[in-house]
Amino acid sequence: MSDKIKILGFAGSLRKGSYNMAVLKSAVELVPKNAELEVFDLNGIPLFNQDTENPLPERVKEFKKRIRDADAILIATPEYNHSIPGVLKNALDWASRPYGDNSFEGKPVAIMSASDGVMGGERAQWPLRQVFVYLDMHPINRPEIAIGNVSKKLDANGKLIDEDTEERIKKQLDALVKWALRLKAKN
Repeated sequence: MSDKIKILGFAGSLRKGSYNMAVLKSAVELVPKNAELEVFDLNGIPLFNQDTENPLPERVKEFKKRIRDADAILIATPEYNHSIPGVLKNALDWASRPYGDNSFEGKPVAIMSASDGVMGGERAQWPLRQVFVYLDMHPINRPEIAIGNVSKKLDANGKLIDEDTEERIKKQLDALVKWALRLKAKN
């Protein structure tokens, strides 16, 4: 059994060439030595429909189990129309259902956003934080990661090659691990 902090990461995009998934996969190499990052692909999670939540779809059961097994959550998301992508909101809804079975409860969480726009998708982060309040999640506040002009910071294979961005992600992951350890110690 590992003493490492287990971080579950997922991206709010299903696009094959998703910048946020690319950044998330690059973050796997940047976690502190006392942590590990597992990436979960939201592809295959059906649209939420309360009529189909009992029994839960298998892909949703798998997602909820991975969340519960994690010590912390890392979300990488694009910004759609100044807010949260539907894919991400759908996944959050499923993982918090049925009522009384919220997989995210008490989990520390960090947010990254990436976009080819200058602002790096940062407008998706505030509405996401609003959802965290209801889900009883505990976000870190700093450092914030919004990666603008992201396509210039990835190589042809989608690997992050910008050293400044890598350093900022390392700092965020370090802060997330420290926060997870503090919350674990309190429980």
